Amino acid sequence: MVCFCFLVDQTRKVERCKPVAGTCSRCGGGASVADMMTRTRFCYVPFYWKSWKAIICTFCGAMLKSYR
Repeated sequence: MVCFCFLVDQTRKVERCKPVAGTCSRCGGGASVADMMTRTRFCYVPFYWKSWKAIICTFCGAMLKSYR
């Protein structure tokens, strides 16, 4: 029997960030809108990426709202 082992990972990166009015509902810190990039790799070769926007907390890093 042949057994295959695949290495798949997914990373999220903040491309740009801009402060917005409002506070985080979890910690009370400031909020910002960020352009996010998600990359999926298979055996260390990127084969899928997607850009989207999210509102994140600047203090705790929680994702408050995502616009995909």
